[in-house]
Parts: sequence; C-alpha cells; structure tokens
Amino acid sequence: MVFAGFLAWNQPVASQGIQRLGDFEDWNAYQFTENGNIACYVASEPKKAEGKYKKRGDAFSIVTHRPSESRRDEVSFIAGYTYKKDSSVEVSIGDEAFKLFTQGDGAWAPDKEADAALVAAMIKGRGMVVRGVSSRGTKTVDSYSLNGFTKAYKAINKACGL
Repeated sequence: MVFAGFLAWNQPVASQGIQRLGDFEDWNAYQFTENGNIACYVASEPKKAEGKYKKRGDAFSIVTHRPSESRRDEVSFIAGYTYKKDSSVEVSIGDEAFKLFTQGDGAWAPDKEADAALVAAMIKGRGMVVRGVSSRGTKTVDSYSLNGFTKAYKAINKACGL
C-alpha cells in the first residue's frame, strides 16, 4: 500500500521525507516532516468496496498525529469520489456507530472527542464499515479490516513522541 498521495491531498503545505515506519498486517505507519515539524499517520485500504459505480478512485482510512499543533487521533476517510453535498458518513465498528461530516472526497469526525472515541473503537474492533453517498447519489459500503491497527497506531505514537 502506498499512501504518499494522502499528503498532497491533506495539506497544501511543504511536506517532505515520508518515512515508512512499518507494515502491520492490514495497516501501514508513516512519519513525515511538515513545515519543519514531525507528523505521523496510519492508513489502510478497504478489504471490500461495494457500490454501483462505474469509476472510483482509491479509498482509504487514515489516523493522523500532528503533535506540534496539539492534534492527535484525527480520523479521516478518503472516498475515491466526491461526497454528496451536505451528506454524512456512517462508520460502524461492532455495536458502535459514528457520524462524520463530509467535504469534497473526505470525511472527518466533528471534534476531538469523536476522534478519540473512534480511535478507541478501532483499537478494540476487528472490522469497520464506512457508508457514504457520492455526489451522483451512489451509495457505497467500504469494509476495512482492523487487523494490525493497534500495532501501527503504537508505532506512530512512538515516532511522534506521544
């Protein structure tokens, strides 16, 4: 899995030196320098992507730390398409459900507390299902494995000094 393209999408700032920290089953961990500060993220692709679409870009789930900005556990999903305007994304992990807001091709938790709860569920969970709707009205269901998430997460915590 290669998620370097995530950086270009995520921040229009100077990012350099992406370093792969390791591959942990279905998750990968990375560290990079952004405006002179260390940042880290884990990323994974869906194991199964469902929907009646003709063309779709890459989809992934990402958790990012930016310690210099006091930001950690920022969860985001890249859909591989533009989400329907003013729509939300539903993330299910076991019995827990989370509602994320969308903008363009990304979805995010509404606040730090929701990010922390989502990461806690990801640590405990085995699988994660992400449901969204494209700008054309196509419903999608992406299923992610959480195998290796905790090890990858611990790797970025260590790399970012958290």
